[in-house]
Amino acid sequence: MMPFIPDVRAGAGSDSDPLRDKLTLLLDSTGEGIYGIDLDGRCTFINRAGADMLGYRVEQVLGKNMHELAHHSHEHGDHYPEEECPILKAFRKGESCRVDQEVFWRADGSFFPVEYSSHQIVDGGQVRGAVITFSDISKRRQAEEQLQRAKAELELRVAERTRELSAALKQVRELSAHAHSVREDERTRIAREIHDELGSLLVALKLDVNWMVKRVDDREPVARKCAAMNRMIETAVDNVGRIITDLRPSILDHQGLIAALEWQVQEFSEATELPCEVEFDIAPAAFVPDGAKATAAFRIFQEMLSNVARHAQASAVRIAVRLTPAELVMEVEDNGVGAARGALEATTSYGVMGMRERALHFGGALSIAGARPAPFAPDDGAPGTLVCLRLPLIHRN
Repeated sequence: MMPFIPDVRAGAGSDSDPLRDKLTLLLDSTGEGIYGIDLDGRCTFINRAGADMLGYRVEQVLGKNMHELAHHSHEHGDHYPEEECPILKAFRKGESCRVDQEVFWRADGSFFPVEYSSHQIVDGGQVRGAVITFSDISKRRQAEEQLQRAKAELELRVAERTRELSAALKQVRELSAHAHSVREDERTRIAREIHDELGSLLVALKLDVNWMVKRVDDREPVARKCAAMNRMIETAVDNVGRIITDLRPSILDHQGLIAALEWQVQEFSEATELPCEVEFDIAPAAFVPDGAKATAAFRIFQEMLSNVARHAQASAVRIAVRLTPAELVMEVEDNGVGAARGALEATTSYGVMGMRERALHFGGALSIAGARPAPFAPDDGAPGTLVCLRLPLIHRN
C-alpha cells in the first residue's frame, strides 16, 4: 500500500480523481503553509499558501530539497547544517517537533520568522516522510518586540521615577532631621534663657522676700504676706525647673544618654505608678551615643513611654535597654489593649511616623508588634504592644 500524497502541482487537471481534488482544495483553502517531504527531504507536495509565503510557484518547489530551499541559514546568515535541522531530525527519529524561534527564507533572499511543526507520514508501519505546517509570525514577533520595548521603556520610567522619589524622600528625611535639630537647638536655647533670666529673677525675688521677713514682726500682716509670697516663689521655681527639664533635660548633656534614660524611667514610674520591670545591659566596651544620635534615641524613648501612659491602659510595663559595640536596642513592652495595625500605619499617626523617621535618619529601625505571652499577656487576652528601636553604632578609636 502506497502513502497517500496529494497532487497539488499546477496542471493536475480534469483526469484527477474527485477525492484528490477535494483534498487539494482543502489544503489550498488554509492560510497556513503545508508541505510534505520524503525521506531525503525533497518536497512531495505543497499548498498554495506555503508556496506564496516562500515566494515560489507550486511547481518550482516540488521535488526540491526543502532545507536547502528555505531553511539553509540562521537568521543572522550563518549556515544551518542539514543534520541539525529539527524537521529532519524529528521525523527520522520517529518524533514530532514544534519550533517558533527560527526563520524560513524566501526566493528573493529575504527571510521571515516562522513557527513550524513536523509530523511523520507512516504507511504500512513504515515512515515515508513528514508533513510540515508553518506560519509567518512576523506580526506576532513584531508585537512581541513592541511589547518588549514598551516593557523596557516602562521599567526605565519606573526606575527613573523610583530614583526621583528616593531622592525626594531623602530630601524630606534630611529636612525632617534638620527640623528636629533646629527644634532641639531652640529648646536648648529657650531652656538656657529661662534658667539664666527667669531663674535668676526668681532667686533674687526670693532673697528680697527673705530680707523683708527678717525685718518685720511675725505677727504682722506683712510677715504673713511675705510667707505666702515665699511659697509662691518656691512653686514658681519648681515649675520653671520642670519646664526647663521638659524642654531639654540637662542630664542628657551633662551625664549622657544612659543616665538620661534611667532618669526618664524613674520619672515615668513615679508619674504612672505602674509596675515596671527594668533592665539596663551595657557592654563595657560599648560606645554610648552622644550628640544628635543620643538626642534622637532619647526622644524616641520618651515617645515610647508617653504612648504607654496615654493609650495602653496597661497594668505592667517591661523596659529593656541593651547597648553593645554594634547597636543600641531599646524595648518598651506593655500588657495593655494593643493597637490595630491600620492605626499604627495611618498617615495621621504622627508620633509613630516621627519615631520611625528619627530612627531611619541614623540608619536604625523601629518595629511595633504584639507583646509576648505572660507575664505581660493579661487574662482577658488583650494583645499588648512591644515597641523596639534598633540603632546601629559607629565605633570610635
